[in-house]
Amino acid sequence: MKLKGIYAITDDDLLSGRSLISCIEPALQAGICMLQYRSKTGSTDQRTAQAAQLLELCRRYQRPLIINDDVALCKRLGADGVHLGTEDASLESAREQLGNDAIIGISCHASITEAITAQSLGADYVAFGRFFPSATKPTASPAKIEVIKEARAALKIPIVAIGGINAENGAALIGAGADMLAVIHAMFASHDIAENTRRLVELFAISE
Repeated sequence: MKLKGIYAITDDDLLSGRSLISCIEPALQAGICMLQYRSKTGSTDQRTAQAAQLLELCRRYQRPLIINDDVALCKRLGADGVHLGTEDASLESAREQLGNDAIIGISCHASITEAITAQSLGADYVAFGRFFPSATKPTASPAKIEVIKEARAALKIPIVAIGGINAENGAALIGAGADMLAVIHAMFASHDIAENTRRLVELFAISE
């Protein structure tokens, strides 16, 4: 499976009374390449139920479901993989628990050194950012677009750019070498999720 395109990430704060499924299905229909379930609220049972619904939906559209931070939840559901931050489980531990077929992504912020290490340990992709002001993580440390160019020259695995990305600024990151754009607010903050997603997906078509 080629990891290239728009990588959607869920956000509980952007649901505005809508169900998670009703927000995610239009994004899948519009062509996202992968979905990450990221939830910092709710009980374990609630998160398990939500993730299970999303996994069923992603299976229907033949798109991978990645679980943010939670290796145990990923293993319990049989999801496609996990995304790990610097304070989460180690890549080695996640790989041992989930097996060789799991997709494991690592946040590297603006560190090429961390990305090279992650690649050597078997990461399937690395993520850099934030590149623009982010409504989701306004205090996250900024990264320069040049980081993507440096990473492209140093790495063989896919590169994800994240942080304040929208249809107006995403092309610059693709041009610098990003394989995937991780998007939250620009996709889910308004009710026209399908149109928001189509505009983002088109950035990759234009770049080819």
